[in-house]
Amino acid sequence: MATDRRRAILEGAARVIARHGVRGLRMETLAAEAGVSTALIYYHFKDRAGTLRHTLEFISDRADRYTCEGDDEPDTRDARQELEQSLLLEFQDVPEVRENSIAWGELRASAIFEPELRGDLARATLTWIHDVADLLGRVRPTAPAPALTASAERLTGLLEGLSTRWLSGVLPLPHAHDLVREAVSVEIERLGR
Repeated sequence: MATDRRRAILEGAARVIARHGVRGLRMETLAAEAGVSTALIYYHFKDRAGTLRHTLEFISDRADRYTCEGDDEPDTRDARQELEQSLLLEFQDVPEVRENSIAWGELRASAIFEPELRGDLARATLTWIHDVADLLGRVRPTAPAPALTASAERLTGLLEGLSTRWLSGVLPLPHAHDLVREAVSVEIERLGR
């Protein structure tokens, strides 16, 4: 039961951050959103900084789940298709993905003004970069690790920028998908040299 309440708090925090930004995350607002008392939030997360840290972990874990769709089933995709699929799943017009992407962007933007978020955000970003570098390494197994990491940094940075444009209505979803596919091709070609 405690795990269900903890999850409800984290889901509520992601929703509040997606709607009101990090600065709009007040414990009273979160308690109302999650249907719990503020005391329970403090019990689970100690303070606002702890709540933000755990919400960032929750958002990252949730993104891992929806970008690894079908990984439990026998995979008929090759390494390149798996890489593309993983990146393209960041752009799904479904509430959970939109909420996750908005909350991630809000947390990233807030780290500019809230230094206590920077370390956790840097760790989450590095994990993402390493995951993408691993996928790139499966496509180009002879590429040196620094080159794989640099490619992964460019791809994840591009995804963050495209996500902001998509979520703000400036970039249509099919065009975002095309740009991601082109970027993957460019990076794979570059790693093959």
